[in-house]
Amino acid sequence: MDRKTLNRRKFLGTAAGTIAGALSLSRSAISTEKARPEGKPGDLITRTLGRTGYKIPVVSMGVMNADNPELVRRAYELGLRHFDTAYGYQRGRNEEMVGRVLVEELKARDKVVIATKINIRPPQRSLPANEIKEMHRKMIDESLRRLQTDYVDILYSHDVSDPAWLKNPALVESLLEIKEQKKARFIGFSTHQNMNEVIKTGLEMKIYDVVLTTLNYSLHDYAEYLETLKKAAAQGIGLVAMKTQCQQAWYRESVPAEMRRFYEGPIIHSALLKWAVRHEFITTAVPGFTTFEQLNTDLPVAYNLEYTEEEKKFLEDRLVKQQMAAVCRACGQCQPTCPRGVDVPAVLRAHMYAASYGNFYQARETLDGLEAGRSIKACADCEQCTARCLRAVNIARRLDELKSLLT
Repeated sequence: MDRKTLNRRKFLGTAAGTIAGALSLSRSAISTEKARPEGKPGDLITRTLGRTGYKIPVVSMGVMNADNPELVRRAYELGLRHFDTAYGYQRGRNEEMVGRVLVEELKARDKVVIATKINIRPPQRSLPANEIKEMHRKMIDESLRRLQTDYVDILYSHDVSDPAWLKNPALVESLLEIKEQKKARFIGFSTHQNMNEVIKTGLEMKIYDVVLTTLNYSLHDYAEYLETLKKAAAQGIGLVAMKTQCQQAWYRESVPAEMRRFYEGPIIHSALLKWAVRHEFITTAVPGFTTFEQLNTDLPVAYNLEYTEEEKKFLEDRLVKQQMAAVCRACGQCQPTCPRGVDVPAVLRAHMYAASYGNFYQARETLDGLEAGRSIKACADCEQCTARCLRAVNIARRLDELKSLLT
């Protein structure tokens, strides 16, 4: 047995954020029971996605990690109408599944809102303008072919952390050309880190219709960011929330035994999802459910946003708020503390994909998309990590776990 196998096994067996730990949160990957929303008080709650005019339920489907076509079918049957995918998810197979189920089999193209994304990686963003434009032309055509449609409802420029990229003339011209050709009805961007500054720049430009952004309970005290989101909605930008349920398993590590029930059952997921979509400036959230059990946990939120007594107790508990400080907010304030210039928030996001989502491919894609010298490889010969979070994220531990997986 080689070292790589041993390290991978060590990672899966000992990391605080292991897949096993994540799945213990009642989001089992082996359940095949179809979702049955129980106790629904009425119709699905819907909101209008900014200036797009699309009226969609407050819970949608993030398809990224899903590989079961029947789950997409069931989500549609239960009333979900917005499906979020991307060019790079599962090397195109994710888009193919969405197209096969929604367009080919269900003939529901005119009844759903399909969003996809084009990710020009940071090392490619300095290419000549004509090359960037050609990449967009090629990638949108490939996405449309896989989705079996001649247009997408929303096309995002994916993974924007630097406001300068939003202003890049080649990007702007590419997106506007795609929109003018009606290959995308609306354009926008997704952002995982430095979200506040990125979205403020997007507001100034007045060309972006939709923003897909991180919003979860770890951001409850980030007043400036929440205010920026309000301003965006007031300007007619449709806001879609992702990363809503903070699945990282390590925030359970030091909780007292009497509180562990919150982390071992569905309460954490319904409470956190409700917290995100109870912000009226958010149109919908795209939780990434991959099983019928997860769909069964998330869907009832679309019928009733009122907290249960247990959900209130969970969200109001002082210890829960303290534990949420262990979730990376991708604020980037740790960057100056890393002498190697590693993109720490992006690397931690790769850890999340691997450890919390079980999506090793997406973790690798995230790392491969970083500029040379800014990925985990730059940490290889560091004896001790000096990167520090201003809150409570144990950066060194996360990086050690990720290095164990990759070496």
